Amino acid sequence: MRSVLLLASSLGLLAAASDPKPFDCGTNTEHASEDFLKKIQALHDKSQSGSPAARAALAARDAAATGPINVDAVFHIVATSAAKSSITNDMPSAQLTALNTAYKPYNIQFNLINVTWTTNDTWAIGANTADDLAMKQNLRQGSYDTLNLYFQTDLSGGVLGRCTLLSSIANGKSDPTVYANDGCNINAHTMPMGTLNGYNSGMTAVHETGHWMGLLHTFEGYSCTGPGDYIDDTPQESTATGGLPLWGKPNANMTNSASPKSHQKTTSKVQPLPPSHTPEKKKAKAKEPSVLRYTLNLLKARPPHNYVECECDNSSQRDPPPPYEP
Repeated sequence: MRSVLLLASSLGLLAAASDPKPFDCGTNTEHASEDFLKKIQALHDKSQSGSPAARAALAARDAAATGPINVDAVFHIVATSAAKSSITNDMPSAQLTALNTAYKPYNIQFNLINVTWTTNDTWAIGANTADDLAMKQNLRQGSYDTLNLYFQTDLSGGVLGRCTLLSSIANGKSDPTVYANDGCNINAHTMPMGTLNGYNSGMTAVHETGHWMGLLHTFEGYSCTGPGDYIDDTPQESTATGGLPLWGKPNANMTNSASPKSHQKTTSKVQPLPPSHTPEKKKAKAKEPSVLRYTLNLLKARPPHNYVECECDNSSQRDPPPPYEP
């Protein structure tokens, strides 16, 4: 199945630092195409339209929609000479298991069609857009509908991962770099059995894959009054933080009616142990044109997470995050 949209080709200049900052994800709308932003805004506006009865009828139809979404995937292991021994043969298969376990409740399955292994000190760092593009032009496989994940041992930019967002093409014609850049860069040590303690459960790939599907952070724009992720049942947030707020504590600065507890269950944000999102979305019209790669299901299927937290509040006390359990 081929979507009319591809991932944006613009990545921006990458910083030289290789150590990730706590919980950082390098994906945001600065790298989104104007067309993507218009499409997702239109979807948001449409979700608010129609009578309650019409929306209820649509929800009932969506709930009855069946059929798995199968996504071909290619994993690229890109290591420096010094770090190549830290990535074992078992790690890609364990990463696939983590990805499929996370998305299985939402009827999305990833088929790993190939794993490539490359030792290249320059590509494993990806210190600038030219190096990143050269790597992807040489390694990328499959069609625009194939998920390519690049697991780099020394990923630059001070982030755990980043991914391009969707971009439109006209009649199959576009800048060739749109195809080449399509995919996600991920710190290889976040794979299961990786050396990045606290982040080595494979959930960074789950998080970034959500961006590949067209999902944004709830703290996009860093505002309690902005659009956030453009999805109505995930409240906007002013910042990305770690930890959990106290259960039941009022969120004085939250501008919608969501309770702290419901917000904890639906918020998508970058998190420690591990960073990812939570799945609380319903399926949407399966045949409706979408900004997403396959169907609008993907916009409504929130990438999973065991815990989330609420922002846009005035709480300073935080409960420690629970241990991660896949």
